[in-house]
Parts: sequence; structure tokens; C-alpha cells
Amino acid sequence: MLARMHAGLRDRIVLRGLEVHAVIGVHAHERAAPRLLRVDLEMACDTRAAAAGDRLADTLDYDAIARRLRELAAALQPALLETLAERMGELLMREFGVRALRLCIDKPGAVPGAAGAGVVIQRVAPGEAAAGPAATP
Repeated sequence: MLARMHAGLRDRIVLRGLEVHAVIGVHAHERAAPRLLRVDLEMACDTRAAAAGDRLADTLDYDAIARRLRELAAALQPALLETLAERMGELLMREFGVRALRLCIDKPGAVPGAAGAGVVIQRVAPGEAAAGPAATP
């Protein structure tokens, strides 16, 4: 759980089922056109200042985050979900100051007979790991 990942930041901003489109895959037929991916995201943050002041500037702007993740997914065109997940995590930490995150990307229909296949990553920004133990999957 993300709360265990970063003991100093118990609050989370969550995006669930964010639809992004990307050319992604290792097979030629996967690279013919963009396909739908679904992203679930938990970002550790301290929401107290935003709650006290009721100001968007004091929290993570999930609309701006969704827009940037969609832009990245459309532009990157990686072979692997692992690559896309890692680049998304890096973007969130670099551009939005996210200190810890859990990100899941699902590729619906990737495996016959399965609803989807995906990857889950958990990342803590450098210097933050000392604040709490890393989560176990």
C-alpha cells in the first residue's frame, strides 16, 4: 500500500481508470494504430494546506496530470508497458513534484482469455526513502 511506501505522507491523490491512447507493443500488429490503455494512479502528498485554503495551487492538479500523461502516452510509442510506466513516473516526479507513487497500466485485450495485462510500479523520489519503508507488492 502506498501509505506504507512513504510513512511521512499518508494522504493520496488518486486517478482511477484514466484512459490514454498509445502506439505500444512488440508485435507489428500492435504498432499499426494507437490502442486504449487504462491508468490507475496513487500519488502521496500532504493535502492539509489545500484543505485549509481551498486552493488548487496547494495540491496536485489531477486534470493537469491527466493531460500530461495522455500527451506522453501519445508521443512516446514504446514497445513495453514497463517503459511507459517508468516514463510516467519520472514525469510526475519531475513536473508535479510527486514524492511517492503507485502506478498501474492495464492493456485491455492484450492476452486472449484475459480482461487485460499490465504492469504496476511503485516509486519514491530520491531522498524520500529514508522517511519510511518501501512497500511490498
